[in-house]
Parts: sequence; C-alpha cells; structure tokens
Amino acid sequence: MSVIRPYRASDRDDVYEICVRTGDSGGDATGKYSSDDLLPDIFAGPYLAYQPDLAFVVDTGEHVAGYVIGVADSRAYADWYDEAWLPGFVAHHPLDAASSDDERSIIGIGLDPRGSIVPEVEDYPAHLHIDLLPELQGQGFGRALIRRMLGELRVRGVPGLYLTMSSSNRSARAFYDRLGFRDLPSSSSDGPALAIATDAEV
Repeated sequence: MSVIRPYRASDRDDVYEICVRTGDSGGDATGKYSSDDLLPDIFAGPYLAYQPDLAFVVDTGEHVAGYVIGVADSRAYADWYDEAWLPGFVAHHPLDAASSDDERSIIGIGLDPRGSIVPEVEDYPAHLHIDLLPELQGQGFGRALIRRMLGELRVRGVPGLYLTMSSSNRSARAFYDRLGFRDLPSSSSDGPALAIATDAEV
C-alpha cells in the first residue's frame, strides 16, 4: 500500500529518476540532454539539500514513485543556491558543452535561480515542485501531497506559495485548476505562474 511520508536521504536516487521521467512536460526526458542529472540538478537536488524537511514522497513499499518538494522562502533559497549549489552546477553542466539550444536554455535556468521568482513573492514566498510517475497518477496522491505541503507551510507562518510551469503541460494545468490555484498577474501564456494561499482547502 502506497503511503506519503517525509523524505529520507536514501530516497534521493528515486527522486532524481522521477524528475527525469516526468521532465518533458510530464513525459519521459531520459536521454534528452547530455546528462540525465541536468533536470534534477535544477528542480530536485538543490531543494533536497537546502530544505529536506519540506520534501515528502509517496512510498509504494518497493520504491518512491512521487514527491513534492519546496522552500518556504524563495529569495533566501536563491541566495543559498548562488553560494552553495551554483559552483557545482556550473562544473557539472558547462554551458559551452550543451548539445542543443534547448539544453542551453535549461542550463540557463540552472544558472539563474532568481529568474523564476515571481513579482508577487511577498504574498507567495514559498514555491514547490511536484511529480508523480504514471503508476500513481489519478489516485489522489497529487492532491494529498499538495495538502501536506500547504499544511507544513501554514504552521510555519507562510501565507502562500507559487509555482511556474510549462504551458504545454495541459494535464498539470488542469490538476492545479482543480485544486484552486489561480493565475498571478505576472502569469503569461508562455510560462504560467500560479499561486494558492496556504489556508486554502484543497
């Protein structure tokens, strides 16, 4: 029976795999870039290193097949990223070694953690990433993970959270709409920015 539990250091490889296997607008990005670690080194690894107490996973009993990870203060996270994570990222993913324009664009995201901070960050200081393998989708785990994250942020006094996403991931957008996420004023059709208050009922 699959259960949601706090992240453990031993889950890191599973989290990295999930990030890759859902990294192409919800589809499998395995082999898409020069290194399969590129996406998780941006969207998973630094979160696990910075604030592992805001990481929760779905454990199937055999492996971890889903997660939600986040930070309570996006600007403080960006400061830490620049100092503690960025040097290693640059060494492992040099921009001049990128194999395509798409890969250069992804590396660019990893070089600029402030680029995805929304102007509305005062009201929504936290942000998150959530991914589920197909075997867990449609069973309520996504909603439960978001609910768990909102509860954790609420007890820390964080008023709201935001996320940014690919406009091509229509199933993810439908999921967030069902939970009550709303477009921020800074949202665009190219890169939607959605937010929700931590006291929202989801």
